[in-house]
Amino acid sequence: QVQLVESGGGSVQAGGSLKLSCAASTYTYRSYCMGWFRQAQGKEREGVATIDSAGHVLYSDSAKGRFTISKDDALSLQMSDLKPEDTAIYTCAIRNYGLLCAASLSSTYFGSWGQGTQVTVSS
Repeated sequence: QVQLVESGGGSVQAGGSLKLSCAASTYTYRSYCMGWFRQAQGKEREGVATIDSAGHVLYSDSAKGRFTISKDDALSLQMSDLKPEDTAIYTCAIRNYGLLCAASLSSTYFGSWGQGTQVTVSS
C-alpha cells in the first residue's frame, strides 16, 4: 500500500489559484496511474485529472483549460480561475498499472488513496 499525503488546499475567492501536492511513499511500480479526484458535499466523487507513468494526461471537462496535473517528485494539481463549484475535498490516488489511465477518469482499481484536502472557493 502506497501512503499518499495531500497538501495545499485552502480558501480562495473566485478567480484565484491554488496548487495541490500529493507526496507518495516509496513505490516500485513500473507502470502506474495517478489521479486527482474530488467530492463536493452531497455529491458523488468525480475524477478531475489523471496522469500515467508515460506522462499522458486526461482532464475532466470542468478542469480542462484551468487545471494542470503534473508529476515530478510529487503529484501536483495547479488550479487557476477557480469557481465556487470547484469547492470540494480533493484526494489523490494511485494504481499500479497505467493502462487506460489517459482514457478514463474512473476511480475504479485505484488501490491507494490520500486523506484529502479541502478546497473552498467563495464568490
